[in-house]
Formats: sequence, C-alpha cells, structure tokens
Amino acid sequence: MFYLLRYALIFVLLVGMLPAKAQTNMNMIEHDAKPYYFGITLAANQSYFKLEHSPAFLASDSIMVAEPLKTMGFNLGLLANARLSEHFDLRFNPQLIFASKNLYYRDTYPKPQDTEKKIESILLSFPLQIKFKSDRIGNMRVYTIAGLKYDYDLASNARLRRADDLVKIKKSDYGYEAGAGFEFYFESFIFAPEFKISNGFGNVHVKDPNLRYSNVVEKLQSRMFVFSIHLEG
Repeated sequence: MFYLLRYALIFVLLVGMLPAKAQTNMNMIEHDAKPYYFGITLAANQSYFKLEHSPAFLASDSIMVAEPLKTMGFNLGLLANARLSEHFDLRFNPQLIFASKNLYYRDTYPKPQDTEKKIESILLSFPLQIKFKSDRIGNMRVYTIAGLKYDYDLASNARLRRADDLVKIKKSDYGYEAGAGFEFYFESFIFAPEFKISNGFGNVHVKDPNLRYSNVVEKLQSRMFVFSIHLEG
C-alpha cells in the first residue's frame, strides 16, 4: 500500500510540473464558477487502534503483550461540494467504510499462545470539511482539507454477551480529518486523488472487567490513513 501511495504521489507531482505549453487547452473552465457540484468516492484505508493499557495489564501474569495491528480496508462514498469563495469550499463526503482494527495478544496462561482478536467495523461516516484550493495550473489544482466527522459502527459488538474473550467497541465516535489532494481537469470530469488522516477523539472501548482481553485495555482510539479517488462533475 505504501509503495502504491508513493508512486501515485510521484505521478501527480510530475504531471503538475508539466510545461505550460502542454496544458494550454483549459478543460471545464465554467466549472470554477459552479455554486455546487457532486461526485463519487472510491478509497482504500489502513486502520488501527491507538491502545492504552490498563493498570490490570501491569498486574497480569497471563497476558504479556497487547498491541494494535494495522489492517487494510476500503471505502465507498458520495461527495457534495459547495463553493464559498474563490479559494474555499464546503464539502460533505458521507462514506460507507469497511475496516478491521485487530488486536494482538500473547498469552502465557493456560498455555503459551498468540491470539489475534479481529474487530471488524462497517462504519457510516459523515465528514464535513473546509477545502482550501489553489489557483488552477493549466488543468491541475492542489487543495487541502480539514474538518470534523461522526462515525456510526453498524457492526459494533458493544451489546454482545456470549463470549468471555470479546473486546467490546462503542457504536459512535467523533473525530477530525486533515489531508491534501490534486484535481486534474479532463473534458467531462475531474479526477482527484487525495491523501488524508481520519482520527477519532474519543475512547471507543467498552471496558468490562469480566472479559480477560478487555480487562487489560484502558483506552482505544481509532486511527485511519486513507487514499481516495474522487470523480467529480
């Protein structure tokens, strides 16, 4: 994933550095004056938890390691963009996110073993962002985004009581997003690759002292790195 992102960034930078003569034909000139427009989003994500151990972890002699794992997922979304001024837009980008934030444990009791707890999420994410965009350089533009989001986990296990080895996660989370991207103007659409971080503010862990894998965890905060492709019209 990181190699893919590296080559994608190199590609967009090289295209942006093309001579002005290669970009004399300005596409979609009328688009800059549109009060609003829409699009779709396709994305890949790498997600994990920022983990804080509980005092019970230090006192435990049965679980020696509790660490987060980074895993890959994907996003599907819609995009609505409203023009505020020449360089500022308001953007709403609701998405359906498929992510997995797994945890790794090393047990010493009842026998030495490695355990991976899979915490799968299907998130409805509602980010509202301010977009700052540069002047057009031929058929390319650079922009940055920053904003807040609300996530609702459709696959939350917070109410499950069947197993004694669960790590329960809350349904709701709030957070912030920040990133940057490029807009490439073609004759009939805009191709916009984007990189961003999408992190949660709150502790989504539902602590339960009766669950051994949950008892050694004090706090879990969501962390996500996202590479998106926006197709806008």
